[in-house]
Amino acid sequence: MRFIGTVIEKLQRHPKRIVFPEGTEPRVLQAARQFYSLRLGAPILLGDRTRINETAKELDISLEGIRTINPAESEDLDNFARRFKFLRRYQGGMKGFEARDAVLQPNYFAAMMLAMHQADGFVAGARQVTASVLRPLFQAIKPAPHISTLCSCMVIEVEDSRFGENGVLFLADCGVVEDPSVEQLADIAVATAQLARHLLGVRPRVALLSFSTKGSSSHPSAGKVQAATALAEQKALESKLDAEFDGELQADTALVPEIAARKLPDSKLGGNANVLIFPDLNSGNIASKLVRHLAHANAYGHILLGLDRPAADVSRGSNAHDILGVAAIVGVQSVDYQKLYPGAGEELPGGEGSV
Repeated sequence: MRFIGTVIEKLQRHPKRIVFPEGTEPRVLQAARQFYSLRLGAPILLGDRTRINETAKELDISLEGIRTINPAESEDLDNFARRFKFLRRYQGGMKGFEARDAVLQPNYFAAMMLAMHQADGFVAGARQVTASVLRPLFQAIKPAPHISTLCSCMVIEVEDSRFGENGVLFLADCGVVEDPSVEQLADIAVATAQLARHLLGVRPRVALLSFSTKGSSSHPSAGKVQAATALAEQKALESKLDAEFDGELQADTALVPEIAARKLPDSKLGGNANVLIFPDLNSGNIASKLVRHLAHANAYGHILLGLDRPAADVSRGSNAHDILGVAAIVGVQSVDYQKLYPGAGEELPGGEGSV
């Protein structure tokens, strides 16, 4: 709670509106109740109002301060469908009734609320696969200006404060890009470093991980990490991001100063990385779940990076506390999202091609 407590304090000063498409899910209802009780802003639940009310009654949860919307009954439905139909990627390819059928789905309706600035952040995934969460977002929300790679990040907080930044580590990509290219891996490293800087206010120390440390293997995958490290340094310099990058590194070299001293005495990070970048989705997703369960760590994610508006895809294994934490992080991002992505959120989806 050390890390998420500071996030909550920040959001209490600037409350925000977070939309939760899974309004009848008990864990989401519990998180929404806590979100409002902690004065973090206005939670918005989507779904059948009768079912939401019944579930809340079963759980003895008050809906005071929580807004509920049934997309099928919303006065915004037709407007959302019309705007969605004319999104750039659908020009000439979607009929009006198809757009309306899409927006009737809570995830699409929530994505349009985000696009239309009727919500400040989006949190879903408690009972849906990642593709069902990402597809509406990627169709309704354009990438932030100058962003070519959309990815995700897990924020992990372990009890042992010797690791990362007082126990806080940023892990990426654990949810979106399956087999990143050199360019994508560099983008992931820079985007995650920017988020770490934004949330922690410290200099990111970024380790690009491999099964090899500094040429101990000549495998092409290790070479990809080496190239991505150099490119990430260049991209960070161009974007004036003050961060340290090193790779390719094995995980123990990145995290344990004594081991780093033996394996790589001249390491830029000295075994004190607070951002870990994985070479592919397999390693990132597996590692994040192992850390969460074996170390009984608090895990908040997946925070989506590179979209024009803040959003997150939570794990189906998340509890109410995890969902609350993710919502708080998304809310804090929305407070000054343009610091992360200058120019983000400035355009509203008006007519053709505006999103």
